[in-house]
Amino acid sequence: MTANLPDRQQILEMMSGFRAACVLGAAAELDVWTALGQRSLSAEQLAGELDADLRALTTLLDAVAAVQLLDKQDGRYCVPAPLRAWLTEDGGQTILPMLRHSMNCLRNWSQLAWVTKAGIPGAHVASIRGFEADRAAFIAGMHAISAPLADELVARLGPPRFQHLLDVGGASGTWTLAFLRAVPGSRATIFDLPDAIQQARQRLSGTEFAARVTLAAGDFYVDQLPGGADYAWLSAIAHQHSRQHNRQLFAKVFAALQGGGRIAIRDVVMEPGRTRPLEGALFAVNMLVNTPSGGTFTLAEFAEDLRAVGFVEPVLRIEDPRMNSVAEATKPPAA
Repeated sequence: MTANLPDRQQILEMMSGFRAACVLGAAAELDVWTALGQRSLSAEQLAGELDADLRALTTLLDAVAAVQLLDKQDGRYCVPAPLRAWLTEDGGQTILPMLRHSMNCLRNWSQLAWVTKAGIPGAHVASIRGFEADRAAFIAGMHAISAPLADELVARLGPPRFQHLLDVGGASGTWTLAFLRAVPGSRATIFDLPDAIQQARQRLSGTEFAARVTLAAGDFYVDQLPGGADYAWLSAIAHQHSRQHNRQLFAKVFAALQGGGRIAIRDVVMEPGRTRPLEGALFAVNMLVNTPSGGTFTLAEFAEDLRAVGFVEPVLRIEDPRMNSVAEATKPPAA
């Protein structure tokens, strides 16, 4: 057992992991890579464009170059061509929103000892970009993480048979699009807060799927869900809430679904001991510092909460060590 324990140096390296994360986060929040684009600029030129302190920005740029996310030649900095798609605002596969969201999480993680004492999250501090931009980064970050894997995960589900999908908390439509691509002739309703629905409208605009999607703005804490669907998808929603809140949401899904319809929950699913998977145990801490009552749950907990509101036959359809497990349950046909 002790052979697998981290040694002294590994413990110290764990603790120093914040340094590279903060360098990436600051560069993302300042939009360094987008400002450079395809150009090669000196620190002085870039400081003028970003309205930043020259000494401070030079130190940051050198650190970004040291972790190989910039090239530095003759005192000038540029974005390596293979990284531009990921690190610039208009890159086709940009992960900038997720870097910014992670930096917001990091600020809250730094308060973990206080949160553990108090049992409530600390005060949320806006990034240099402001609270509104931070919220937009969260929504766009979820797309950046989910888009590369959505089609494959839907395929692993069968794909599921349905006529009308209800995407609860569907954000900008990443998962809706994957389901519609997999099930020709189907249609979908995305239900989320107004700012998320606006991003969905922008993402769907001009696509072949726009006519197959209904956009419904609302708050599932307050509002009833649109009815008529035979398949409800809750992606990365359950961990944001307590089990009591999840039961209330599952009850709303139950009421909205047609008889015989199914609910599918994509999330972390913990083993009974709650220390595995590792990513799930760490993500529970992320919910502790970022939400009033969120956490990660076991299959038994999901099953109990689903049965409590009327669903039957809960089952783990996909098991994954990260946030790509999928639990399903069915609404009885006569319900």
